[in-house]
Amino acid sequence: MSGQKIDGRAYAQTLRGRVAQAVEGLPAQPALAVVLVGDDPASEVYVANKAKFTVETGMRSLKHALPADTDEETLIRLVRTLNEDPEVDGILVQLPLPKGLNSDRVIAEIDPDKDVDGLTEVSAGRLSLGKAGLRPCTPVGCVMLAKEQLGDLSGKHCVVLGRSILVGKPAALLFLEQNCTVTIAHSRTKDLADVCRQADILVPAVGRPQMVQADWIKPGACVIDVGINSVPSIKHPGKMRLVGDVNYLPSKKVAGSITPVPGGVGPMTIACLLRNTVLAACMRRGWEMPSILDF
Repeated sequence: MSGQKIDGRAYAQTLRGRVAQAVEGLPAQPALAVVLVGDDPASEVYVANKAKFTVETGMRSLKHALPADTDEETLIRLVRTLNEDPEVDGILVQLPLPKGLNSDRVIAEIDPDKDVDGLTEVSAGRLSLGKAGLRPCTPVGCVMLAKEQLGDLSGKHCVVLGRSILVGKPAALLFLEQNCTVTIAHSRTKDLADVCRQADILVPAVGRPQMVQADWIKPGACVIDVGINSVPSIKHPGKMRLVGDVNYLPSKKVAGSITPVPGGVGPMTIACLLRNTVLAACMRRGWEMPSILDF
């Protein structure tokens, strides 16, 4: 038997449709400001896609492009200006920043109520304390995909492989909110494969190409692969291809359901960013939260 492929692109499209429907019912258009420093090609593609989908869902996209030699104080002044602008509901500073700019310091300047990436210390604290706030996009996407496959997650054993502040730790907290029993595994975990085999939901997020093998997976488990790794292509020498943290084809024969890379968790990140922008607008402006965006 082969596990079901979890189509992240299709779910993200559905979520964007729900965001657009929610926006139609709001008193005004939410606005997302994206700050891009430098001319990194990958970042430019990401920003263009974010702008495209922001407009498609009925919101305003405000792009602020700065040259690579922008100094840190200038960037921080821009962030502070966006914080004070009542027409801006969400602020996203595209990472990575050029060398010489301290991303932690810049992110710390974002108003937590406009922190649609969920990266500020206040946002992390709200998540840890279970208080209302904006959650990191990729971990939210992981939970959404798992719920789409399994329904109620209560009592499921979720193993998050990786402990980064960007994905691993917030994902663990979000699965806890769904009443899962959560284990965080990492490079120092003893008998790592055995720990992974206990998971009803396995979330690899370590950035190591095809690290998780088929015999690490509990038969029938739901596998949400967060890894995006570039490796040499076998079919096309001299070119690169994207793979996840899971050895996909053998693992698909064991898992009950599994995300591919690309086309799994990745598309959910932008869709969840758009959702966060609507939530931020509602929280800031005192509008009723659209129930269509619940998960």
